[in-house]
Amino acid sequence: MAENIEMDNIFERKERLTEAENTLNDTVNWGGSTPADAGMEEAIAASNKPSVGQQIDSVEQAERPAGPVGLDVGTSRIVAAQNMRNHIHVTEQVNAFFTIPISKFSRRILQSNDIMFFERGDQFYIVGSSADNFANTFNTSSRRPIQGGLLSPSEKDGINVVQAVVNTLIQKPKRFGETICFGVPGEPLDGQGVGKVTYHEQVIKMFLQNMGYTPMSVNEGMATVLSELGQDDYTGLGISLGGGMCNVCLSYLSFPVITFSIQAAGDYIDTMTGQAVGEPATKIKFIKEEELDLSRDAQGMVQTALHIYYDAVIHKLLHSLQRVLAASDKLPKIAKPIPIVLSGGTAMPKGCVTKFSKVLDTMSLPIAISDVRLAAEPLHATARGALIMAMSESS
Repeated sequence: MAENIEMDNIFERKERLTEAENTLNDTVNWGGSTPADAGMEEAIAASNKPSVGQQIDSVEQAERPAGPVGLDVGTSRIVAAQNMRNHIHVTEQVNAFFTIPISKFSRRILQSNDIMFFERGDQFYIVGSSADNFANTFNTSSRRPIQGGLLSPSEKDGINVVQAVVNTLIQKPKRFGETICFGVPGEPLDGQGVGKVTYHEQVIKMFLQNMGYTPMSVNEGMATVLSELGQDDYTGLGISLGGGMCNVCLSYLSFPVITFSIQAAGDYIDTMTGQAVGEPATKIKFIKEEELDLSRDAQGMVQTALHIYYDAVIHKLLHSLQRVLAASDKLPKIAKPIPIVLSGGTAMPKGCVTKFSKVLDTMSLPIAISDVRLAAEPLHATARGALIMAMSESS
């Protein structure tokens, strides 16, 4: 409970976080994104059994960033943030894969087109953004190693795919034991993820330890707070609207007071819209990310369905928030209204914040809300917040 948090601990934690954030803010070129597959000379890991830490692509050893790392292992994307010379280096890659049968012809085509892949058994595993491109070509959907925000039990090679994607973004640390902080979801309200969050977190920790890092985790909603609410004393509601989950954290002076998640987010919107209009979810995802404008009236079947399912997710999220806050005995006594900040790819379509705010206005919450904001870099907020945490723990 917030009343029981020792003030010395609060001030010490805030001071470390603020120092870390100031370091980032003093660094130029924050937020620049580098496609992970740009400039690759080879796109293959020549192993039938990818081991933990195996690299399928790398940058030159002398060029790799050093120091703490922030990592967002998301359902749709994996994002890494770390220091590199005089700027914060952010890389991201689609967290998806597509399999095709092994053949000499296929290998030659994949290599000549700089497509990332590894081989396992009798299949080529195409990973990253190329997986979605292949899926669209064959008018089907790519496969996800993470579903509903957690490692998928139905994809037995899922962890190998996650490792392969991570290894295109970061390398082994220059200094063994360097801190890496990664985002983890809150426990789902429906109870279907009980125990699965622990498994998800520990598997990723083991993988990162084997790379030579000292891993630590941070709640995804809390990472959003750390990234965006430094000027508000890290007090407010951070909500990460991702692909598999919506993650919520109520933070008071940098301490997570309440965290939870719902397993309905971007993938749910894509899947339900696809089923409604008879199109693959991967194609709907592309339309959603490139064309959707929630501030305008829907035009056509796809746009109409996207509006309907966005409304459904926002209503479920806010009703869940209302229920959790009303039932909690941990609410801190906050003297003034607090902000809500939204992050994640699902929050990015134009008009999403306005739609969210309109539904919020119809709700009665036990805490006062000052405003609703969109993160400065919605896709990078979790990684940035994780980096701030990693830097504060390394200082």
